[in-house]
Amino acid sequence: MRAKELKRKYLEFFREKHHAIIGSASLIPENDPTVLFTTAGMHPLVPFLMGEKHPLGKKLANCQKCIRTGDIDDVGDGSHLTFFEMLGNWSLGDYFKEDAIKWSYEFLTSKKWLDFDPEKLHVTVFAGDEDAPKDTESEKIWLSLGIPQERIYFLPKSDNWWGPAGETGPCGPDTEMFIDTGKEKCGNDCKPGCKCGKYFEIWNDVFMQYNKTREGKYELLKQKNVDTGMGVERTAAMMQGKKNVYEIETFTPIVNKIKELAGITEPSPKQMRALRIITDHLRAATFILAEKRIVPSNLDQGYILRRFIRRSVRYGKQLGIESDFINKVSGVIIDIYKDEYPELEAHREFIFDEFKKEEEKFRKVLDQGLKQFERLGKDGTISGKEAFILFSSYGFPAEMTEELAKEKNLKFNKKEFDEEFEKHQELSRQGAEKKFKGGLSDASYENAKLHTATHLLHKALREVLGDNVRQMGSNITPERLRFDFFHDQKMTPEQIKTVEDKVNAKIKESIPVDKDEMTVDEAHKSGATGLFADRYGEKVSVFTIGHYSKEICMGPHVKNTSELGRFKIVKEEAVAAGVRRIKAVLEKN
Repeated sequence: MRAKELKRKYLEFFREKHHAIIGSASLIPENDPTVLFTTAGMHPLVPFLMGEKHPLGKKLANCQKCIRTGDIDDVGDGSHLTFFEMLGNWSLGDYFKEDAIKWSYEFLTSKKWLDFDPEKLHVTVFAGDEDAPKDTESEKIWLSLGIPQERIYFLPKSDNWWGPAGETGPCGPDTEMFIDTGKEKCGNDCKPGCKCGKYFEIWNDVFMQYNKTREGKYELLKQKNVDTGMGVERTAAMMQGKKNVYEIETFTPIVNKIKELAGITEPSPKQMRALRIITDHLRAATFILAEKRIVPSNLDQGYILRRFIRRSVRYGKQLGIESDFINKVSGVIIDIYKDEYPELEAHREFIFDEFKKEEEKFRKVLDQGLKQFERLGKDGTISGKEAFILFSSYGFPAEMTEELAKEKNLKFNKKEFDEEFEKHQELSRQGAEKKFKGGLSDASYENAKLHTATHLLHKALREVLGDNVRQMGSNITPERLRFDFFHDQKMTPEQIKTVEDKVNAKIKESIPVDKDEMTVDEAHKSGATGLFADRYGEKVSVFTIGHYSKEICMGPHVKNTSELGRFKIVKEEAVAAGVRRIKAVLEKN
């Protein structure tokens, strides 16, 4: 079964189970500062898992684009990816363990759907600890479906617990499904979760019963939810009998293109690792650029994007590709996915322009940097200061220096590098992964106030700068808001002051903030604006602030503008060509 067919069947199955099918959310999280990218299908749905009403109801399903960078060093083997597609279905306070598990079993084993042999199905459930009890309820449901006791395994939180997406938020125990591949056991203790390859994890049902607090406590949620996940690429590889994900139809054209550019027919293990790294990283980078909101930089998502591109160039050089090649590979990626993700074709030119600029920039200094690296490490160590010079002068991310050091059996003082990084106010990878507090699960009053203020800011900007102003994204913590928008000129102090005055005038007017639910078409016809409104689903929430602002939005809001306090812009800056950023706070009157 091809990946496209797997996605079609999954969504068709849950449509029959009365789930509303929603589109993939952006890879760049909306109003969630806890993570840099959307890491799972549940991530954009956190407010609804916490109890906010979703316009399309309590049962949802979709195929979500995801990026996870935690396993980036493992990319190159047969299964690890940074960019992947995740199939998921959710219950927002509707069905719970029994229906979720029974439907999972039906989809996996029914001849109409995936038709796996029930005898090859093994499952794991949560063993319990001081935070939550042993999940005997899931065990009983599996037993009722005919899965014998010897194929049910109780595992700890490290194996059978999911979430939260950030530092706080909804989470809970899960039950995971594995297919026995028929390989020999690697030992007496071989069971699902073992890395030998005998048991293939195919699905994960998460029972979001808890909310993890800032203090690290697990409190029961008023609304019990179900969140499930099935990785498209890994499942397709399993169903096609492939040894690794890079052999399925959505990868082979990309791998073959790189082999063609490198003049390779039978790659060695080292060359195969390089081919896979380039394939994975350029898929991720192409999809990030297709959002047209992030460009390569030394901060946040732009840093990860730059790392994907530069790592690809470095491994391309290792394969013998000495000229610019990224756009040739990216073109293949766009052609594979453009029907399912039209933004790829729509922004092809932008994607190619950004790749061209970054590849040319890095190639100019790559050879010099590699020569400089060869001069280092005479004492067996690359110091943090030496690594920082490679970064600042030659654009080598710390991770690239770390990889090169490992290849040469040299030690690398990462801690010293991070200290140098901090001095120059750059972003280390550790900071990139866990930089912020709060998040979508933080529906606090302060968060809601800033969220509402963002609507007023957007409208005021359009009044002062013109209708060309268009939101590119926002990022909200309980302390401040950050708002990115299209505008090709630096704002003058007078313009900033006028925008502030307009927002504060509306706050003083004590205008009610009203919420309505309607279709996307109805929302647009009513004059509502909204970023990626088409991806929310058939029905959306529209927030109206008097006759001033009307926006499609899914975040928390206050009831009246009088609750906001005094609005103040603390910074206005450029973040990319034609994109400006405002940081603002709300002060007490």
